[in-house]
Amino acid sequence: MLVSVTERTREIGIRKALGAKPGMLLLQFVVEAVVLSLCGGLLGIAVGVGLGLGISDVIAHYADQPFPSVVSPSSALLALGLSSAVGLFFGIWPAARAARLDPVEALGRE
Repeated sequence: MLVSVTERTREIGIRKALGAKPGMLLLQFVVEAVVLSLCGGLLGIAVGVGLGLGISDVIAHYADQPFPSVVSPSSALLALGLSSAVGLFFGIWPAARAARLDPVEALGRE
């Protein structure tokens, strides 16, 4: 998100020059950050659970006894919450900074 906002400073300048309010610009990037963070967090949880189940199957196959893989819902929610928090921080911080820019200055940045 930090790179996305930094690369889109010119777009932010154009939108501000056309009358967009700083709050609306911030809302756009907050929604984008939440969606990306939640998707990334859910994908990470799915990969983690899948790898855990796969590894437990391999171990159970060679050990000739069950070897359950345990992923608690609380740890999955914690991972999702941390993913969202990091995404929100790195989405809000640069977006708020860019939303305060003067439109002429934002358009001049490359």
